[in-house]
Amino acid sequence: MKTSPSALRVGLFGIGLDTYWSQFEGLKKRLEGYLQTVASKLERPGVEVVNLGLIDSPEKAMDAGHQFRREDVDIIFLYVTTYALSSTVLPVVRRAKVPVIVLNLQPEAAIDYARFNALGDRTQMTGEWLSYCSSCPVPEIANVFNRAGVDFHQVTGILEGDAVVWKEIDQWIEAARVASIMAHNRMGLMGHYYNGMLDIASDITLQVATFGGHMEIVEVEELAALRRDIPEKLAIERVAKFREVFEVQPDCSEEELLRAARTSLALDQLVENKQLGSLAYYHMGSGIAELEDVMSSVILGNSLLTARGVPVAGEYEVKNVQAMKILDSFGVGGSFTEYYAMDFKDDVVLMGHDGPGHIAIAAGKTKVRPLKVYHGKVGKGLSVEMMVKHGPVTLLSVVEQKNGKLSLLVAEGESVPGPILEIGNTNSRYRFPIGARAFVEGWNAHGPAHHCAVGVGHIGDRLQKLGKLLNLDIARVC
Repeated sequence: MKTSPSALRVGLFGIGLDTYWSQFEGLKKRLEGYLQTVASKLERPGVEVVNLGLIDSPEKAMDAGHQFRREDVDIIFLYVTTYALSSTVLPVVRRAKVPVIVLNLQPEAAIDYARFNALGDRTQMTGEWLSYCSSCPVPEIANVFNRAGVDFHQVTGILEGDAVVWKEIDQWIEAARVASIMAHNRMGLMGHYYNGMLDIASDITLQVATFGGHMEIVEVEELAALRRDIPEKLAIERVAKFREVFEVQPDCSEEELLRAARTSLALDQLVENKQLGSLAYYHMGSGIAELEDVMSSVILGNSLLTARGVPVAGEYEVKNVQAMKILDSFGVGGSFTEYYAMDFKDDVVLMGHDGPGHIAIAAGKTKVRPLKVYHGKVGKGLSVEMMVKHGPVTLLSVVEQKNGKLSLLVAEGESVPGPILEIGNTNSRYRFPIGARAFVEGWNAHGPAHHCAVGVGHIGDRLQKLGKLLNLDIARVC
């Protein structure tokens, strides 16, 4: 049993052929040493390695399959040390039913042919060769996995000193960790869809079936009730935190700051009560003054939540809060955004959104500005204005396809300096290697909703691996 939802359990086993051990002295011990090298490199904070050792017979394979299932592993690394029968592999992974990464890793870049041929003893020479022939059984294993419907991926290279290999393995572990986070995430759903936005409507059952987790319906009235009981002292302290975290503009009234502070504290309590890891919300509150007052004062509190790993998406955008959670779980942020305009002179796309932003990835302190009207929404109050840090960025959209499946849509670009719209919203300037025109057309061609998430850094390769682990198609625009 997992010690906690955040502990990733990585299964590891090596394969060999028991017939070899009596024929080639020292071969088994040598291969077990290689396997231990892999095990030590897989170990890291937040990861528990379940190492079953060298599996060299169908009988051991059957027992190993049961053990991996009992250990509840999230992903399996199969280290091919030498030739082995596929019958020693399939039973191990078939019962676990998790993705398998096949490690085809030689101990060195090449055999030292002169030293090898000088050994003289052909039995010794064969044993030496067998310690290098990890690639030999991989086609056999791939054939059987394909026919058995086992999801597998490959890493090919050298056991030690191969940066490409260990970058790939690190990315697989990171992708598996994010998949595990999503599988345990509790998403709050508060309110209802923005009327008429057909593109953001989502099949909640499909979301849970694809990513796992749980969808918790949260009542706006519950947030309002929590807000009534906020002591004035705590609200004043939260205003002080606002001034510490944000760049509060001089035209923000103390009354509005206190209103936002009370709502922020109530949101924190709601998230704690429901153990939420993300939240999608929208509510007009029309006709009920208290609810309108609550829902028009959530932006600062939701920005604080987003910055501490509980992404909050407005307009009840379930698909996009999933994308935000994915990016944040990779440690790159995940801020809610959409097209604002195109700048053909500078060949950039202006993107942003009203409502909360991921202030942890902002360029400098996020400004707080008062708005007399929330465009397209009921109410008025305080809003945030931020630009994403300049440098590489990744855009991610969770797309609901016409075939009833989800897919991931990815683009890598750059947040660049320049003028933005100082309207109290999040907004940035993004440049893409294929140009603004080609990016917009390419992105739109995949039919995403008009919202997406943006994070800092280029993580397209990691997102591609996550897609493979979740059996999702992934499209990369650039």
